Amino acid sequence: MAEGTVHKGLILHKTIVFVGMMGAGKTAVGRTLAAQLGVMFRDSDHEIEEAANMTIAEIFARDGEPFFRRKESQVIERLLEGRPGVLSTGGGAFLSADNRQMISRMGVSVWLDADLELLWERVRHKDSRPLLRTPDPKGTLRQLYEARVPVYAQADVAVPSAPGLSLDQMARRVSAALQERRPDVLEKVE
Repeated sequence: MAEGTVHKGLILHKTIVFVGMMGAGKTAVGRTLAAQLGVMFRDSDHEIEEAANMTIAEIFARDGEPFFRRKESQVIERLLEGRPGVLSTGGGAFLSADNRQMISRMGVSVWLDADLELLWERVRHKDSRPLLRTPDPKGTLRQLYEARVPVYAQADVAVPSAPGLSLDQMARRVSAALQERRPDVLEKVE
């Protein structure tokens, strides 16, 4: 097994890639888990914005979604090639079969499984979601949820989210799930 990053009795052998709906907590839980494991946290959307010097919404408006998705795949691959860490992806990244295969081959996909009402509570007051700029944002979120959940269910590991859990509790849930189901990714050492 390849040498990984050792921190507090855990060895991270592969990058943990958070997938799931907007509002599931991929970035917030990802940052928390990275801090707990003592590894680097990266966010693919942030990396794309930095490289383009534009927001995701601006890229969508100027270049369209297909262009954005190509860039997103390139960025995810680049981030997976580095040292093992924690990576948060945009809500649509995992919809690509090529991305799903790449993530499973080079890292491990973790689906933060939050129900529709919890997601709506988290995103309804934010204007930073280009896909929700519609006359009926909750209806749009429901359509996205219903279309995407079967794809997210293909993730290597699913971790249920629940209202009232702190970021620390969610990150510990993810860590425990990986140690139990994927010790090849996150290994506990004595």
